[in-house]
Amino acid sequence: MARNGGETELKNHSEEGTDFDFDLFVIGAGSGGVRASRFSATYGAKVGMCELPYHPISSETIGGVGGTCVIRGCVPKKILVYGASFGSDIEDARNYGWELNEKVDFNWKKLLEKKTNEINRLNGIYKRMLANAGVKLFEGEGKIVGPNEVEVTQVDGTKLSYSAKHILIATGGRAQVPNIPGQELGITSDEALSLEEFPKRAVILGGGYIAVEFASIWQGMGSTVNLVFRKELPLRGFDDEMRAVVARNLEGRGINLHPRTSLTQLIKTEDGIKVITDHGEELVADVVLFATGRAPNTKRLNLEAVGVELDNAGAIKVDEYSRTNIPSIWAVGDVTNRFNLTPVALLEGTCFAKTVFGSQPSKPDYSNIPYAVFSIPPLSVVGLSEEKAIEQANGDLLVFTSSFNPLRNTISGRQEKTVMKLVVDAETDRVLGASMCGPDAPEIMQGIAIALKFGATKAQFDSTVGIHPSAAEEFVTMRSVTRRVAAATKPRTNL
Repeated sequence: MARNGGETELKNHSEEGTDFDFDLFVIGAGSGGVRASRFSATYGAKVGMCELPYHPISSETIGGVGGTCVIRGCVPKKILVYGASFGSDIEDARNYGWELNEKVDFNWKKLLEKKTNEINRLNGIYKRMLANAGVKLFEGEGKIVGPNEVEVTQVDGTKLSYSAKHILIATGGRAQVPNIPGQELGITSDEALSLEEFPKRAVILGGGYIAVEFASIWQGMGSTVNLVFRKELPLRGFDDEMRAVVARNLEGRGINLHPRTSLTQLIKTEDGIKVITDHGEELVADVVLFATGRAPNTKRLNLEAVGVELDNAGAIKVDEYSRTNIPSIWAVGDVTNRFNLTPVALLEGTCFAKTVFGSQPSKPDYSNIPYAVFSIPPLSVVGLSEEKAIEQANGDLLVFTSSFNPLRNTISGRQEKTVMKLVVDAETDRVLGASMCGPDAPEIMQGIAIALKFGATKAQFDSTVGIHPSAAEEFVTMRSVTRRVAAATKPRTNL
């Protein structure tokens, strides 16, 4: 792939003296595209943008301003997580003196209506933000017809063509469905967030974020959940010790785990959907959720015709400034398949605007990105897992762990420990990674991420005064080394 020669070229590569309809045209109004367009406009750029018509469930012809995160991802998912969490909160409240004499029922349709109202509100806010920034929004499907030309097909079929000095692709990703008999009977996370009826029995295929989160959501609302995944533990890529904690918590809350298992067939029956596994098990479900990953949304962009390079997964290849091999075409967010997180898309969009229109060539910094899995209770991490730290280590590592029953659970009686972990370079004392599984983990980890970003040492953690009583204080009171890991030790890779 062609690479850029330097920052001067980045700022001055455009065709000077050529008239264009826009300085920038953005295809895709999700998190990355909206951020890039707004920030570019603040630098004085004339910006156009296109996005598909709004709908909670995406397809090749419908989408909406706000993208996956706002409409059919992070935001509605978190609303459902909140809704599911109240079930266990009510159970715990009984031991705190709350006399709940009547049966407590859950109204799925009421929550769904509230969720949809909030998504509609946010969709409107995003449109107003674009308008206030001076971005011209077109509703329709965009594709690239030249290095400096975009064609927008409107809802009525009318095709409009616009020229632009720079084109930015920010079309995100789409959920994938496994190729098995009866696949049409399953759904993706899009549909799962907008189900007309609450599923009393659910089978979920997958072991990643989406699978684990929906397992927690549906179980918390009263569904019988079977979680089927190919590895020994869910959440491949996370710290193995923390993965085991999550698996234990899922089982402790009543979710049925099926490790090292895949689905081979779905069959429609009078009693629901019969689900057959590769071990010959037969499960019956009202809903089967395929949470088997997402793919970059590039198929309908006409990229090959203009020579934009793609990788084997269909992701757009970009350099460290988010520029493709075509100098006038750029890409940010999940469509590049780098770090598929909303805050990372925002970062990439910001850096793009600074680079192209702000005279500040900026590369996204992907070090110490914090993550959260909103299972119940949640898992959050920043920095290196123990396994990754071992792979990269030049010297020994010190691992500090703490497993304890949170104060709240001592009264409620819930048997669910919070687990924390720090991975430290033995020679430099620098904290390389932090993990937590327990209530409020994402809220706590955001602060820990700042410390790691600035190279905090274990001694600095130890010298910090804790907030008592809190779970968070445990991160600054872990004094005893759980284990010392020699640099030559290799992590397990079969989980």
